[in-house]
Amino acid sequence: MSEGETNAPNAKRLLWAGFMAILAAGVGYSVRGGILGQWANEFGFTMTDLGTITGGGLTGFGVVIILSSLIADKVGYGKLLIAAFILHLVSAGLTLAAPAAFAAGGKAAAYSCLFWGMFIFAVGNGLCEAVVNPLTATLFPKNKTHYLNILHAGWPAGLVAGSVASAFMSAKLDDAGNVLTAAVDWKIQMSLFLIPVVAYGLLLMGQKFPKSEAADAGVSLGQMVSTVFAPLMLFLLVIQAMVGYVELGTDSWIAKITGSIMADPQKGLMLFAYTSMLMFVLRFFAGPIVHRISPLGLLLVSAILGATGLTLLGGATTVTACIVAATVYALGKTFLWPTMLAVVSEQFPKGGAVAIGILGGVGMLSAGLLGGPAIGFQQDYNASAKLSENKETYERYNAGEESSFFGFKTVGLDGAKVGILEDQGKELARVAKLLEESKTEDPNHAALSAWWEDAEKSAESDGPIVKNAGIYGGQQALKLTAYVPATMAICYLILILMFKAKGGYKPVSVEGESAH
Repeated sequence: MSEGETNAPNAKRLLWAGFMAILAAGVGYSVRGGILGQWANEFGFTMTDLGTITGGGLTGFGVVIILSSLIADKVGYGKLLIAAFILHLVSAGLTLAAPAAFAAGGKAAAYSCLFWGMFIFAVGNGLCEAVVNPLTATLFPKNKTHYLNILHAGWPAGLVAGSVASAFMSAKLDDAGNVLTAAVDWKIQMSLFLIPVVAYGLLLMGQKFPKSEAADAGVSLGQMVSTVFAPLMLFLLVIQAMVGYVELGTDSWIAKITGSIMADPQKGLMLFAYTSMLMFVLRFFAGPIVHRISPLGLLLVSAILGATGLTLLGGATTVTACIVAATVYALGKTFLWPTMLAVVSEQFPKGGAVAIGILGGVGMLSAGLLGGPAIGFQQDYNASAKLSENKETYERYNAGEESSFFGFKTVGLDGAKVGILEDQGKELARVAKLLEESKTEDPNHAALSAWWEDAEKSAESDGPIVKNAGIYGGQQALKLTAYVPATMAICYLILILMFKAKGGYKPVSVEGESAH
């Protein structure tokens, strides 16, 4: 650090503590994306079930960012980060208890463990997110853009670490799609996020935290909150809801969908790792890029690339096509979230941590309540519609229960049954042997075994039909999602024209407003 860049002697240590906290969130998020298939197979979840579990985590993230940004100054940054550390440990315990809960109470009990485990994990993430942004701005008041981008590079770094680890731990398939080696137990994979959690916990020990920049400037909580109701801010919040939907909502599913298209879950995870690495590298250059062109111009280009990438992914049928489409999509989504934070920070300096916190919270809430579940529902809806063209196969593999989303209803595919079909009953037989050796009865397993005894007779013809229906469902979901960044592009164009009418986009200085 150059001389005069910070007045805090522990600034660099606290910066890297924040980086590791965000990295922990990224690791947990990407590992979870890689084990959704295992959860579907083990507990019999539909895609909508899985979407709600992943969405629940993002919902908690959003709520806590908003609430904790309102109290951060009063409670103190250090106490909130310690609370986050404890909650991360609790979430791990709940999530890892899902198999025991399933054995005791069936699918509903496992669902509860995973949902609340993800929710508490997200609460910890939300506390971290609400603190580390204003903390970093306070620690480096003369070079915020540079260090906030370094801080937020922790997210794609976590995505890379988690997805690469998941790829090496996933099931290995031969060219015919047969399982060569089974996946590493998902509980081991899920535990990986505890490594950066412990790291940031150690970095926090014995550290002193500065007061927030807003508190030092004498800005009251009421003044911060009042900025949220400005017309421009409200418009930016609507756009941020779309950013959360298209970026985080899609990231919950992208590895699974591309893995299906490329006929190898490991390839889907490696593609996700590649796009996340692109994000990680590019975010170190976000500051210089934004200084060269208007932030709104960068956002417009990003939205166009995002819509193009998702549309291409929706039509991809080969590995090469997936890589090209995913690269375009990654270039589009890289700068959306941090640049939106920058725009709000520049246009509403009196909003402080509250304005940034509410913007981030709205994005997370949208991803959790809309993005994750909607994309999951779209997969169920389209996969079922495709499979229902073969009535007998559909009868064998539908979930039996309706899934719903905002009044729309469909009967999705049963994840457990599809999983049995994909590995031709190998895992079912393995579990049966273990149950026999331990002289244990499992009603869920018995029911699936009885079903497979009949379904196996038509498995050879059902296999390609069910697989194609799943791929079709995923691709249609991505095509529909592409309309979201397309709408964002129109919104950014409106903002560009609005600012052009005023003489161009210019940051608003705190000195230009009354801080008292």
